[in-house]
Amino acid sequence: MKNLLFSLSFLFLLSKGHGQTYIPYYGTIVDQVSEANILDNLTEFESLGVKRRGTASLQNTLDWLKAEYLSYGYTASQLQEYSFTNGSTTCKNLVITKVGTLYPNTFVIICGHYDTITGKGTNDNGSGVVTIFEVARLLQNIPTEYSIKFINFSGEEDGLVGSQNFVSTVVNATNPKMDIKLVFNIDEVGGRADMINDTVTCERDTGSPTSNNAVSNTITNELITCTQLYSSLNTHLSYAYASDYMPFEENNEVITGFFEKNETPHRHTSSDLLVNMDPEYVYNIAKAATGAMLHFAVVSTAALDADEFVNDNQVSFYPSPAKDILNINLGTLTDTHYSFSLIDLQGKVVLSREVKNPNLLESISLNGLSKGMYLAVLQTANNRIAKKIVIE
Repeated sequence: MKNLLFSLSFLFLLSKGHGQTYIPYYGTIVDQVSEANILDNLTEFESLGVKRRGTASLQNTLDWLKAEYLSYGYTASQLQEYSFTNGSTTCKNLVITKVGTLYPNTFVIICGHYDTITGKGTNDNGSGVVTIFEVARLLQNIPTEYSIKFINFSGEEDGLVGSQNFVSTVVNATNPKMDIKLVFNIDEVGGRADMINDTVTCERDTGSPTSNNAVSNTITNELITCTQLYSSLNTHLSYAYASDYMPFEENNEVITGFFEKNETPHRHTSSDLLVNMDPEYVYNIAKAATGAMLHFAVVSTAALDADEFVNDNQVSFYPSPAKDILNINLGTLTDTHYSFSLIDLQGKVVLSREVKNPNLLESISLNGLSKGMYLAVLQTANNRIAKKIVIE
């Protein structure tokens, strides 16, 4: 949600700099963005009605979001709902977590709101929702060095209530505090049916606190370069305001974002409909966003790594070297029970645990174990995944 009275921005021309070049492997993934998916999902979002707090339409949209992520291969353990009070009603943020291979405790967040006000909100913010869908779909089976959180916020139209709650009750309540590499917000990127839509606004932090502004500027320049490398869009540099990245910005996190250059006159009205948008523009936005997330989350270009990632059901054990605690990432396994064991170099089982109804992440104490190399084994009824770890 943005107010036209504040739309002061300027054109930023950037060559393919910042050490970024076109990566053919990334290009093959970006080329899989589906224009048909974009159109189908925009149509479905519109059909769900006015997604106001306390309505069946808002709950139905949440259910649809969950079903979509599950259809892409994410598991129930990767989906989390966070409830919060919004006025006299309860609303929910939906968070899908994909654990990174090298920096599992550091997160790249891509987010956008799914609630609407007055109208069905096909542009504001169905366009952001379906863009995040395509990014999530394409990255589901691809190993990324950094963890990713795909977040669909509610309560944005009531004053960023959902994102503010998430920052205070999740980000800052995590011990230690959640480590966020950057927040990439996508809000109102549908364009106008009556105009040529060939430019996207890229938003950087220019507010207070100022300590995160320089890094936000760098990240937004990288976003601009990714947009130019992986889509046909031109870019327009502006500043961030009035959307779900702002509670993160106030929390001293690094933020960036996408917003349409040709701003719709239909936001917050009953005419915010697909007929007044440009679905091809959303398709190009999704290509740019996918290229940017490949860059921000750092996707391995080694096919062997990707094959191993898929064959192991994205299961991982970290950190390695480990000291007091070893974390088990269940990946895409859906089993309700598994056994975990550590085997030393002599083949002796030195630790064994049974885990029932597991969470996506479980922690195992390593107290009493000697330093050295071990084989970590996760066993389910149909899968056995073994990886070497080091205890120091």
